[in-house]
Amino acid sequence: MTGYALMIDLLKAELLRFRWWAAGCVAVQLVVLGFLTRVVDLAQQPEMVYQVFACTYGALGLLLGLYQMGGYRRPNTWLNLLHRPLAPWKIAVALTGAGAVLLAIGILLPALVVAGWQEWMTPRVVDTRHVLLIVSAWMVATCGYLAGCFVMLADRRIGFCAGVFLCLFAASEATGLGALLLQGLALAWLAAMVLVAFKPDLSAAPRGFARIAIIGAPLNIAMWIALVLVGFGVEFVWIAQGSHPNNLEVPQAGGEKELENAEGKDVFRLGLAGSTDPEAALWREQAKISEIFSVGPNWRTVPARGQLMNLAPMEFDDEERRVRWVFSHDTMRFEGYSLVDRRPAGALGVAGDAPFPAPVLPGPKNVLFDRSTVYQYDADARLVLPRARLPQGERLAGFGEAGDDVALLSDRALYFYDARELENDDGVLVPRQRVPLPAAAGDLQRIDAMELLDGWLLSFAFVRSSYNAEGALPFQVVLRVDESGGVHPVARRDITPDYVDAWRYQNWFPSPVVYTVQKAAKTAFADGMAPLEKRAPPVPLAIQVVAGVLMLFSLLGAVWRTRQTALSPPARIAWIVACGLISLPALMALWLLYPKRETVDETEFVAQPAIA
Repeated sequence: MTGYALMIDLLKAELLRFRWWAAGCVAVQLVVLGFLTRVVDLAQQPEMVYQVFACTYGALGLLLGLYQMGGYRRPNTWLNLLHRPLAPWKIAVALTGAGAVLLAIGILLPALVVAGWQEWMTPRVVDTRHVLLIVSAWMVATCGYLAGCFVMLADRRIGFCAGVFLCLFAASEATGLGALLLQGLALAWLAAMVLVAFKPDLSAAPRGFARIAIIGAPLNIAMWIALVLVGFGVEFVWIAQGSHPNNLEVPQAGGEKELENAEGKDVFRLGLAGSTDPEAALWREQAKISEIFSVGPNWRTVPARGQLMNLAPMEFDDEERRVRWVFSHDTMRFEGYSLVDRRPAGALGVAGDAPFPAPVLPGPKNVLFDRSTVYQYDADARLVLPRARLPQGERLAGFGEAGDDVALLSDRALYFYDARELENDDGVLVPRQRVPLPAAAGDLQRIDAMELLDGWLLSFAFVRSSYNAEGALPFQVVLRVDESGGVHPVARRDITPDYVDAWRYQNWFPSPVVYTVQKAAKTAFADGMAPLEKRAPPVPLAIQVVAGVLMLFSLLGAVWRTRQTALSPPARIAWIVACGLISLPALMALWLLYPKRETVDETEFVAQPAIA
């Protein structure tokens, strides 16, 4: 019998072994998804719902991998498994291939059945992206399965590093086909890790540059995460002591939390305290009695065509006609159906039947948004009309009402429009004022607006991400905007950080290299849903010195540790260089991968007297 036929037989045996598990999973899935789809539209749920499903599928795959390989890992069973006329990697492919097929039957099949029923038996919208979302669910489950396999096959000290890829899925900004590509790359890497771990001596460390890189890269990131978790532990102690900046009864004076949690009147009081403008005192008094409007930011990202999940349900109801309009990424129009008899009710495009240039997110009062345009639904005429457009290259970040005006926030400027024109007209509005943002939109936490007799007084609080050093150092800017659109600086003050630099850079100095890599991985394949730009300042010299000291310590630690292992001289040199560059995570990975070599204590051997 050929090796290929033996692999097929082994795969079939695994499928038969878990056939009832797969059948039970199909039955449970059909019951749960069938019930939910009768209650809600599963294709139009917020992203949190899909994240819960992803966690469930990932855990299901993880349990399958743990159980399957846990059964084979027992010494006698492992010897019997490998005592076949097949290379170990071929046995691994057969076993894991069976696991992937089982997950496809248990997850893909029932989800596709329910999606097909919703597409052909109901008027609800099912797009290509929803089918890809089901494929994504299978890929997440398969990645969890391979992670479970690696946990059981690898040495106990390093098996947990496979969970790095599951953490990446939770933190990633990837969307659409980019998300599938990211999951595919993770699946391929996990498969390679399982093949490396699938060897006769399960406790042996990997040998060879490629095998070490396959295991060592995620292990380094796992060690970095472990160091970050130590910071979380310190934070929990901080909270228990009642001295954490987030739970102080009285926030630090002049600090981030004081400004972030302040009422609108206090925001202007704080911002104008050091102003030299002759009207600053008057404005401080006016802020005590005036209505202060909050005008954003509302969104850190915007919908992108083909995204697998929804930022929010992409549907709205026409209450008069009792029609629900659901946006379709395939047709780039709203598809309607009656809430009374569930019959199709036609389609809505831009000003008739034209497709929308980008996915549209419904908002309040029949207002709709895409990444650069504000639309309004005219229920009487049954039309969607464009009402405001941002300049080329700008992206929507917020929308709000401010007295008799409507404020529109982009990633570059704040615009004011006449609210009466929005209600009584149907043309594209021209902004009354345009206020360029004083800094990066990603650092912006809040904008407060106070109406003056001849314009606006605006406060911009840039305190969004200063606590973890990913954004700008916190500061506040107050601007006056006159009726003609002129912008005049009134005040600027630096905010005292609530966190010391050692805390703010706790994710960076343990390993600048790993920090940069994980940050790039999180934003890879984000496409049109990349987060708003932030402008982090240079790392302080003291923190750079700390990072350098840790790198030197890691290098010296690697020199000492490699002398106690059985590594070859080239491997020792490679690990010493890696520890010097990557710092603490690499030293920790070296410690876990290669235990001290066994030595013989010569004093235990004592000469025995000759026997006559």
